Amino acid sequence: MDMIVIPAVNMTPILPEIFLSVLAMALLLINVFVPGGQKTYLAYISFFGIVASAVLVAAGWGSHVESFSGSVVLDNFATFFKMIFLVAAGLAVLISDRYMEREECNHGELYPLILFTVVGMMLMASGTDLMTIFLGLEVMSVSLYVLAGFNRANKKSNEAGLKYFLLGAFSTGFLLYGMALIYGATGTTRLYKIATIVGQMTLPSANIMLVAGMLLMMTGFAFKIAAAPFHMWTPDVYEGAPTPMTAFMSAGPKAAGFAALLRIFLLALPTLQAEWSQVLWVLAVLTMTVGNITALRQDNIKRVLAYSSIAHAGYALVGFTAGNGTGTAGILFYMLSYAFMNIGAFAIIILVAKKGETNGNVSDFAGLGFKKPVLAVVMTLFLFSLAGMPPTAGFIGKFYLFSGAVQKGYIWLAVIGVLNSAASVYYYLRIMVYMYMKDATEEFEWVQVTAPVALALIISAAGSLIPGIIPSIILEYAQMAVKLI
Repeated sequence: MDMIVIPAVNMTPILPEIFLSVLAMALLLINVFVPGGQKTYLAYISFFGIVASAVLVAAGWGSHVESFSGSVVLDNFATFFKMIFLVAAGLAVLISDRYMEREECNHGELYPLILFTVVGMMLMASGTDLMTIFLGLEVMSVSLYVLAGFNRANKKSNEAGLKYFLLGAFSTGFLLYGMALIYGATGTTRLYKIATIVGQMTLPSANIMLVAGMLLMMTGFAFKIAAAPFHMWTPDVYEGAPTPMTAFMSAGPKAAGFAALLRIFLLALPTLQAEWSQVLWVLAVLTMTVGNITALRQDNIKRVLAYSSIAHAGYALVGFTAGNGTGTAGILFYMLSYAFMNIGAFAIIILVAKKGETNGNVSDFAGLGFKKPVLAVVMTLFLFSLAGMPPTAGFIGKFYLFSGAVQKGYIWLAVIGVLNSAASVYYYLRIMVYMYMKDATEEFEWVQVTAPVALALIISAAGSLIPGIIPSIILEYAQMAVKLI
């Protein structure tokens, strides 16, 4: 009788994912024994668990370990993106507890869902097989659908969850169909093997099945990163979702989408770069322009940042279109910087908002600079970084994204990017005008900065300013992370 041999599997590449999954399941059990309404302990455990996971991730820097028959890899690229996900999750946890208590929706399932979302994002970043990436995408997406509609007593939150689910499921169909066509054209789902087989084709751009699969995958990911014209879900979902979850969704999943896009297109389909760069050129211009122009007309501040998020996806697509080392490293730098400045801005919005978010318009920030000057200064820093003003991280990020396009010969794309960035200054300055040049209609007596929120603001402010002054502390790591792609 033949012996059944269980192959040895190196678990090192997915050690952080295992740790977070076990922690999330433990939190679900702990939640059963925590008295109702006392969920702060869960937030603290989640935050320290995220810090511990960050230590595990950082320990893998400089490694290149493949596992599960080449379906998962631990490399600098995955490590860098995993740190971005953990930063976004950690900041989201810090700003969640007080908000959820105020809105009376501080259910214990919140923090396990955040952790499971991070697990999915990590799988997307380290996956070197289309099925692994798809598995990570679904783990992330299903958790996000619940988080978007987490405030069950709020109709807008219910609407956000439903819209996100329906359009997310719709986009998943495009993505999976594209992956199926790629498999049909190459006979494999391994990214390295796809690159080899496509490279051996005489004229790969003439393979209709291959090109159609590439375009369908690009469409599916365009939904996930909120690129125009696949952005329609973004403003309604961002406005209706609980604000901490909006902050998290605007940074983490967007970075995960770019991680998967970069891994697939630069690793598996470099032979078709001439074709997909043309599509990305149009997509980048459309995304930047639609996001910025529509943001100019918004009064609700969450919708302003929602359309701003669309525009920032367009800036990142500029670097992706270039497809060179400078543009790709610029994407990694920008995704990390964006997590700091955007989540920091949403943290201020949470503090200023009343219960039920009845004062969510830009005009409700009137006089904040006089009544709460420290918060106004910090908000100004985040807005300057989002606008790409020196000496912030946002400026350095855009500089490298546009520099990558110029180096590749996409001069007009870089010019359009700069013009769009200049146009965005208007709606960011509009918020500052209300903070400093309008009379206060409120005393903002309800604004209370708790220790976790203060920590989140300090981390976000440092992450928005220090890389702008000393960009090398992050940029060198970003450049090392993209060398293997």
